[in-house]
Amino acid sequence: MLAVALAALVAATAAACTSPSAPAPTSPSPTAAAVTPGSTQSIDLDGRPYRLVVPSVYDGSTPLPLVVALHGYGSDAAELDSYLGLSSAAEARGFLLALPEGTRDGHGLRFWNAVPGGCCDLGRSGVDDSAYLSQLISQVSSSYAVSGVAVVGHSNGGYMANRLACDHPDQVGAIASLAGPLPYDTSLCTPARPVSVLYIHGDADQVVPYDGSAAGRSASAVDTVRRWAELDGCAPTPAQQPPLDLESRIAGAETTVLDYAGCHRGSDVLLWTIRGGGHVPTLTDTFTADVLNFLLAQA
Repeated sequence: MLAVALAALVAATAAACTSPSAPAPTSPSPTAAAVTPGSTQSIDLDGRPYRLVVPSVYDGSTPLPLVVALHGYGSDAAELDSYLGLSSAAEARGFLLALPEGTRDGHGLRFWNAVPGGCCDLGRSGVDDSAYLSQLISQVSSSYAVSGVAVVGHSNGGYMANRLACDHPDQVGAIASLAGPLPYDTSLCTPARPVSVLYIHGDADQVVPYDGSAAGRSASAVDTVRRWAELDGCAPTPAQQPPLDLESRIAGAETTVLDYAGCHRGSDVLLWTIRGGGHVPTLTDTFTADVLNFLLAQA
């Protein structure tokens, strides 16, 4: 059952939640190349292991997309994997999947240092997660044929997905963030080239407010996508697309879709607003497929 990890983080508007447990990873392997097709293994990178899923379809010569999935504060890779069903999707759809772990804070809760002075290095460790995740992408890309890289994250993991795209657009082609916006000062994001962005947020989120929070150093959902649309050279006014059904507890197609068209280099920027949705949506069966459709097309 999903639960908020730490009450103090709600005040900071930067929390994430846990989901049903998944099986524990295997013992770390020395290199990413040790993972055979159709299996999952834990890989060590500078003392910080991550799980790598290599689908059966991988033949060593045909490049596949790499999806990096980032858990929220207080959660972990296995819980995010269970929540979104990513490992089974990787096998079914034929993409590489990396599931890294954040650093444990003084309370034993995992976090990503995504926003300077904000979410979620509460103990001020100064850990450079942007550099670590860049190294992870480089390690997997040097061991496997990778056609492109996409990042998906929830809450603190969504903040980190944005940070990674801002810092390393040469490596990341697309991101999808659920309830994890840009920093309140969106000008801090200055990528050198376009990155496709799918931003998803419930407008009834009481942990990371949809309308943003100066105290929590969180931009609003609208300001997040506006900044990315500006950076990607998209049309200034988004087009409204048909609604989606993403939250199973809300009747009908509750999610509005805004699409910024005409972006540079074929990039795209979308805002999916879950009307009445909270911080941890009860996802419909199509949620992950819809997100992956965007990521795999844009990566």
